[in-house]
Amino acid sequence: MPEQNNAVLPRGVVQEEFNKAIEKFRVLLGEESVLVQADQLLAYNKIMMSVENAAHAPSAALTATTVEQVQGVVRICNEHRIPIWTISTGRNFGYGSAAPSQRGQVILDLKKMNKIIKIDTDMCYALVEPGVTYGQLYDYIEENNLPVMLSFSAPSAIAGPVGNTMDRGVGYTPYGEHFMMQCGMEVVLANGDVYRTGMGGVKGSNTWQIFKWGYGPTLDGMFTQANYGITTKMGFWLMPKPPVFKPFEVIFENEEDIVEIVDLLRPLRMSGTIPNSVVIASTLWEAGSAHLRRSDYITEPGHTPDSVIKQMQQDTGMGAWNLYAALYGTREQVDVNWKIVTDAFTKLGKGRIVTQEEAGAKQPFKYRAELMSGVPNLQEFGLYNWRGGGGSMWFAPVSEARGSECEKQARMAKRILHKHGLDYVAEFIVAPRDMHHVIDVLFDRTSAEETRRADVCFNELLDEFEKEGYAVYRVNTRFQERVAQSYGPVKRDVDHAIKRALDPNNILAPGRSGIDLDTYKKA
Repeated sequence: MPEQNNAVLPRGVVQEEFNKAIEKFRVLLGEESVLVQADQLLAYNKIMMSVENAAHAPSAALTATTVEQVQGVVRICNEHRIPIWTISTGRNFGYGSAAPSQRGQVILDLKKMNKIIKIDTDMCYALVEPGVTYGQLYDYIEENNLPVMLSFSAPSAIAGPVGNTMDRGVGYTPYGEHFMMQCGMEVVLANGDVYRTGMGGVKGSNTWQIFKWGYGPTLDGMFTQANYGITTKMGFWLMPKPPVFKPFEVIFENEEDIVEIVDLLRPLRMSGTIPNSVVIASTLWEAGSAHLRRSDYITEPGHTPDSVIKQMQQDTGMGAWNLYAALYGTREQVDVNWKIVTDAFTKLGKGRIVTQEEAGAKQPFKYRAELMSGVPNLQEFGLYNWRGGGGSMWFAPVSEARGSECEKQARMAKRILHKHGLDYVAEFIVAPRDMHHVIDVLFDRTSAEETRRADVCFNELLDEFEKEGYAVYRVNTRFQERVAQSYGPVKRDVDHAIKRALDPNNILAPGRSGIDLDTYKKA
């Protein structure tokens, strides 16, 4: 095999050292599992962020199939100081896709580790490898007629539970806070040790996916949104399939209604009357996910005027805000809770309730109902066609589940996006006490000028929200260093102290969540 001459090299690694590592990877994994040619790396190069692809170009990609191979990879990386960026499915489009955090990192792709190791329908849990997708899990559950249901993000079919949970993603069922439903991880550490969290270290234990905490410090959360290890197995709880599922939508006509919507929802969520993660979607989020295009209504550059959005509402029946929720349980439980919910909205005097019987197969109700019932789909990818051009970055600040806070955040975001000629395409995801305010910053990546504007806009969103005490809970790889600064120097010191202890050679995803031993405090 001739030496690999690669124009993209990992930071601080010379060609000779890189070639040695590549040859060792080939011996360990096999020729077909070491990808270095440009055409082989195309899938790992594509990004949707406001930066050139070259800024996140990988030097190579590796595919592993066993835990032992992952251990071998980290051993070689330590020997040659090769940084690796690990992905499971690489479908994290709104937060950075499969491309590495830094130019030249070697991607470790775990898509071939795709075994559903166990599903226990009595205790309602699953144990899976990182390459398992929600679509694969759903098919397995359906083919075997198992009485359980999944919770996942949207769009969901091609994403997977390990990647989504490790990035602390959320879903739309009563089990929608995915990290809370995680139970037991297997992690390959940077030194090659295999660490099992919770009860996983107990020989012969049958409670690894039953009891989260184990004994002593509980470290599961330390590995999420971090670069301290490579997760090779993860357990998570499954929801027993309820006998009755009742999805519904409530359509509101005016933007200012958000205050009363959230304040009405909060006690219903806290009490468990509405048990699932409620979505409140804006008109343009609805339009995009229903596969409408901006060009259907307007071709002028800049943000979409309010008058045009009002026209869309009239044409389609969409609201300024569109609330999606569901009830689960026995017929008696659902009937009681349905009366509580409908009485609350009747008393509010605003909002038009739409049931599944009334909506039928109409989008976007259909895909929302599927998400809330554990049926994966790809409908929400329609958002990327709203403006066209392939640019998408999700801005996701957290707020209290308080109406005045949501109104304030929506007003701030809309003002900043419109200033830069971009649309406010947003939804709130309502937990009992917090709100995830998810804004899809859509732009045309084929336009250098609009890409630049989107970058300036995203920076301004971060800056202006931080001034008001708001920070995001996830962000794409372009802005991870910037967001890490929002959380203060003490947290950053602790993050890097753990990194030095577990990964002194800084081989695991340097830059992930702003954690990088080579650059921290060296600026």
